[in-house]
Amino acid sequence: MSLEHALDLLGGAERGRLRARGFVPWTPRAETQALLEQVRGVLGEYEDYLPLTIRQIFYRLVGAHNYEKTERAYGRLCEHLNRARRARLIDMSAIRDAWSDSSVPLFDAEQTADEWLASWQHSMRRAAADLRLDRQAGQRTRLVVLCEAAGMVPQLGAAGEDWTVPAYSSGGFDSTTTRHAFAREIADEDRPTEVLHIGDHDPSGVHMFLALAEDVAAFAEHYGGSVTFTRLAVTPEQIEALDLPTAPPKASDGRAFTGQTCQAEAIAPDVLTQIVRAAIEARTNRAALNRVLRRERLMRRELQARLR
Repeated sequence: MSLEHALDLLGGAERGRLRARGFVPWTPRAETQALLEQVRGVLGEYEDYLPLTIRQIFYRLVGAHNYEKTERAYGRLCEHLNRARRARLIDMSAIRDAWSDSSVPLFDAEQTADEWLASWQHSMRRAAADLRLDRQAGQRTRLVVLCEAAGMVPQLGAAGEDWTVPAYSSGGFDSTTTRHAFAREIADEDRPTEVLHIGDHDPSGVHMFLALAEDVAAFAEHYGGSVTFTRLAVTPEQIEALDLPTAPPKASDGRAFTGQTCQAEAIAPDVLTQIVRAAIEARTNRAALNRVLRRERLMRRELQARLR
């Protein structure tokens, strides 16, 4: 974008000092360098659960390194990690910001038909080897995981992968339209649905959960569907059992709520994964799952044989 175009968009007003754009070199101070080493330690400790959100990293630093637990300190950490990623001191792929993935299939404009077919066949052979059927088939209840923090969705999706339990951000269900559409999807099922929900234990998170559960259930009932919502985390019991960091609710928030607040990202990624997996396992009929797994193995072998 040219300077002239920017000035035109701003009505002629000149912008002040701009933030870094793209990859830029950066030499952090000694104390910041020490903080980045601690961040690398956190990322290494939870390598199997990457990418982490910055809020998750923040809570690991608070618990393991006595990092200051204030929103101001969290803001500093965000700024440091922004600079560190742009300076390639921290891998971009290790940290997930809240955004929606979108993809469009593209093909090389210079590819021949034979090259495209060869590429397609290779992709199909790989897909056949990794084939996964709906492992919730035959279960009495369909399970879905919803999470308030969009950045945690990939971790929760991985936690439910063995059972093909999908994970979504509940932030995407904050409108009447999306709640209604979700309820219609539930009603189209020939079995009940149970939503396993993960959200912050604070006035906003609790009231959002209650409104979502009540609204979707009312719509689903209208269409003949059945849905229950289970608060998987954060619960007051987990705050005590896991000794999670808390804070008092905002004085300006007048919604009904008692006790201390706690964010879902305060739960360590491995612990949260265990919570999700245990909840799914407890609700799974193992015999029905084993039948799907056997069919899955047969399908893989048959498809691989056909695609040789």
